[in-house]
Amino acid sequence: MDFQILLWIQENLRSEFWTALWTGITFLGDHGQFWILLSLCLLIPKGTRRIGVCSLVALALSLLCTNICLKNLVQRARPFQQYAQLVPLIPAPRDFSFPSGHTSSSFAAAVACFLGFREQGRWTFAVLPLVLAALISFSRLYLGVHFPTDVLAGCLVGCVAGIAGYKVGIGRRKMR
Repeated sequence: MDFQILLWIQENLRSEFWTALWTGITFLGDHGQFWILLSLCLLIPKGTRRIGVCSLVALALSLLCTNICLKNLVQRARPFQQYAQLVPLIPAPRDFSFPSGHTSSSFAAAVACFLGFREQGRWTFAVLPLVLAALISFSRLYLGVHFPTDVLAGCLVGCVAGIAGYKVGIGRRKMR
């Protein structure tokens, strides 16, 4: 089923316009750079400092679980390596496919931010990172570098890391 979904996306959704858009969106998730920058920016104002800490902890947990442990444990080849019909639209990533690191880091930071901003009653700031995380996740499918199950697993790992990062930040506040 993973293959069929990717083949359908390749045959029905790809165009020059969408490829440019999804390539730009996926770039935001490269090495977690957008999420790291966002987290560091959140450290500056006193009112969002704890959210920035929670997000950075979540990103570290995501990196540990996804890129250091699971990818090397599972060692799943990329879709285009398994199916010649699938054509990646960006340079081939060198690491393993499962789970998606872009998705994991995106949801880790986004969930930590969501929980922190929700606590402050700032719903717009709570929801926007989740929307971006979902867009980055879909970009990995559109560009042909992950299976849907890679993205789903990355989402799950990221959500757990985001909740854990938030809880660490809450615990840190209560200890003061």
